[in-house]
Amino acid sequence: MLTLLIFILILSVLIIVHEFGHLLAAKRVGVRVEKFSLSFGPQLWKTTKDGTEYSVAAIPLGGFVKLAGDNLEEYSGKPYEYYSKTPGERFQIIFAGPLLNYVLGFLFFWVIFFAGYPTLTAKVGGLLEGMGAKEAGLQVGDKITAIDGKTVLYWDDMQSIIRSKKTEDSVKLSVLRKDKNFDVSVRIREKQVDDQMGAKRSVGLIGITPYDEIIKVRHGFLISGWLGLRQTWELTRLTYIGLGRMITGKLSLRDSVTGPLGIFYITSKAASVGLIAVMHLMAILSISLGIFNLLPLPVMDGGHIFLLGVEKLRRKGLSVKTENIITRIGVSLIITLAVLVTYNDIVRLFGDKIHKLIK
Repeated sequence: MLTLLIFILILSVLIIVHEFGHLLAAKRVGVRVEKFSLSFGPQLWKTTKDGTEYSVAAIPLGGFVKLAGDNLEEYSGKPYEYYSKTPGERFQIIFAGPLLNYVLGFLFFWVIFFAGYPTLTAKVGGLLEGMGAKEAGLQVGDKITAIDGKTVLYWDDMQSIIRSKKTEDSVKLSVLRKDKNFDVSVRIREKQVDDQMGAKRSVGLIGITPYDEIIKVRHGFLISGWLGLRQTWELTRLTYIGLGRMITGKLSLRDSVTGPLGIFYITSKAASVGLIAVMHLMAILSISLGIFNLLPLPVMDGGHIFLLGVEKLRRKGLSVKTENIITRIGVSLIITLAVLVTYNDIVRLFGDKIHKLIK
């Protein structure tokens, strides 16, 4: 039950922020906002303020902002209507939603780095047979303090340095064993692995696994902001690389995209770890929502922006008939994607159990 509440809270925050961006931009350029709704279905609560009806509905899987004159069939030419505004002003309204999601993700990362996050130390938890670390005499419990003279504190930093090495390389590890420091040369072994984007690449390994020792790492306020910005950029870069690989068929859509069911499962895992893990999940989801909403697909914000570009080039808007056709295509596409993603989630999470029941 707690996981469900956290799941609903996460979705609600992301949706409110997204739709609030549209609302703020609409009011800023003088478009009347008729409705601001969180979720769909039967209304649970509503109030009206400054001509805008704010409501909460029963099904927590979305939300919307209804602008005056935001479709050609009801547009009457009033100055406060959406289609009375210039393409540039309408772009501001559309873009503001994904932008606020993007900013929210960055702010979550900033808070995480400032509040402190758990990470593994550079302590040896296990040794693999036939690999350089065991051959060099390393033992479980040894703490690696430097690699080739470069200080390391955390497992991720150590792993990053070693993975960048080539097969013919060896590294000099500075090791703390109990109260004694010593240096040892360790042979690097190259191995083909799948990276985050599903591509094969060669990495250097020395054959150690992490010790179950976790510490909390905190940074100063300004440093945290810089790290949050860097993390936001890295997530953006990897997302676009992943999208490119999916489009070209180099990355499986089934293994790379998750829907509400998968997000619920991930939320349960994050909730069991703690608040920082939940915030990290929210940061990733918020930035991802901003990025995916800007894809040039019908019905999505990116699709509307694309049509604005077409309108700007043609110097006139689309007809009611054309807009309706594009909307129907977009809705059909979104429903199809939702069904496919949900099916993939079911197979990925419950496939083995379903297979056993059938047998």
